Amino acid sequence: MHRSWQFGHQGRRLAVMEWGDPRGVPLVALHGWLDNAASFTLLARLLPEVRLIAIDLAGHGLSDHRPAGQPYYIWDNVAEVQALLDTLGLARVALLGHSMGAGVASLFAGAFPERVSQLFLLDGLAPLDYPADELPAQMAQALLKSGRLQRRALRPYASVEQAVRARMGGRWPVSREAATWLLARGLREEAGGWYWRSDLALTQPSVVRLCEAQIAAFLRRLTMPVLLVMAESGIGLARVEPLSGLVPQLELKLLAGGHHLHLEAVPAARIARWIGERLQA
Repeated sequence: MHRSWQFGHQGRRLAVMEWGDPRGVPLVALHGWLDNAASFTLLARLLPEVRLIAIDLAGHGLSDHRPAGQPYYIWDNVAEVQALLDTLGLARVALLGHSMGAGVASLFAGAFPERVSQLFLLDGLAPLDYPADELPAQMAQALLKSGRLQRRALRPYASVEQAVRARMGGRWPVSREAATWLLARGLREEAGGWYWRSDLALTQPSVVRLCEAQIAAFLRRLTMPVLLVMAESGIGLARVEPLSGLVPQLELKLLAGGHHLHLEAVPAARIARWIGERLQA
């Protein structure tokens, strides 16, 4: 059983899910791109003694969208994590992040290392970057694509079952049970059918991204213990290995599984055990 609540940040409502013992060690969890807080349902069930707190980042799940025309930059998510911790009165906490959420967690921990006791990162380490000398061309391309995307209309699903099947067969497939968890917060019904709740603007390319030198500066400040768990069939070690050596106390583990390995029974059990052991140490 989970608990749901909301808090205000910069005039918007951000939604939160909590599981486990309210008196347990708090673990704040950050989901991946186009997912939502329900992404951590299985881990929460495997860690009943932990107070697992997962936020729907802006534009995802039950959280409000950003105003029309305001881009979704990953550093704005850092401010949302700060606001969540301040709302909870948590001066220092362990962070868990998956994919995009892992990048957000690394940025937050690099900016505020005194507020993070441990980092648990799942199939992701740092945000995507734009090489500095490629930024002008990338910016032009992103702006042109954004104009076309803004004119695109969403097609509804005729039923929840159709949406579940679509989510199961997406770029990063998940099980039927996992898809059902995600869609419980990820779908809305309107006249004509079922639509994704997530902001369509999230699918627009970034006009600006951090460059590798800036990301490296954040990673060097991760002075807390960092457990990085990569999936054999996930985003690929080649993306993170060049950066992993910058993190002073990083432990890397590789597990059989897909990008959403924390929603697969066998790897999730291993991840939960590692998290539990480290939180109790």
